[in-house]
Amino acid sequence: MTSEEPQWRKVHSFTGVIPRSRHGHRAVAIRELIVVFGGGNEGIAEDLHVYNTVSKQWFLPAVRGDIPPGCAAHGLVCEDTRVLVFGGMVEYGKYSNNLYELQASRWLWKKLKPRAPRNGLPPCPRIGHSFTLVGSRCYVFGGLANVSEDPNGNIPRYLDDLYELELQSVSGARGWSIPETKGGGPSARESHTSVAYAGLGSPKLFIFGGMQVAGVNCFGEGDFSPVSEFKTCQPGFPGAPSAVKITKANELVHITWEAPPGSLWPAESSSAFASMISSVVNGYNI
Repeated sequence: MTSEEPQWRKVHSFTGVIPRSRHGHRAVAIRELIVVFGGGNEGIAEDLHVYNTVSKQWFLPAVRGDIPPGCAAHGLVCEDTRVLVFGGMVEYGKYSNNLYELQASRWLWKKLKPRAPRNGLPPCPRIGHSFTLVGSRCYVFGGLANVSEDPNGNIPRYLDDLYELELQSVSGARGWSIPETKGGGPSARESHTSVAYAGLGSPKLFIFGGMQVAGVNCFGEGDFSPVSEFKTCQPGFPGAPSAVKITKANELVHITWEAPPGSLWPAESSSAFASMISSVVNGYNI
């Protein structure tokens, strides 16, 4: 008896209100529905899009309640018919640590205000963190914070903190806590993945990949390879460079980048990005 091999197939036949192109969004499955929220592409998307896998139709549900602002690089989990959203970028340089709950059975949004941890502060505003559901608890790990006091500035700080959020049954959240952990924890990072595995014994949380500095894989410590290239992903920041190339030759580092097609990248943005890239390079032994 042979098992059927997995096969990719692009979905061509669908109707309804189709979401525009985006990145930094999140999606969850609720029975036959796929719920998509947030993301960015020349501005941050605010609408909640739903795709029915049976009728092959996109639609915009009539949501009500405490409707959250659009966000990108946020956390999104689903338990039965409720969806939880935590953090994310709400505009360039402005990150959130708000927690929202969506009751998909009624398309009702509610802003939750869980109590702070007894042994510290609640999680700071962040993007690119992981948000993982394990039983009746959610776990937030890492991400990227902006520590600039200038609302128009962006000074990144990579995080390695772990928070636990205790949920109430059906609806609501009781509070945050900071678990006491043992062993050598993961290094600070963002844009990583996290999955929970129950298996035999106690549940485990697996953290994989991510970035420690812009565009450098968290496992890429040490010298640069002869040529490395990465994409910049800053939702809601039109005009950011689409690609950056860092080349090392004869102990010198050369940095070049390209503006996205059809965009006018202002000089002040160029200067700010060049400064950020320089700090990235200076932080490594090259």
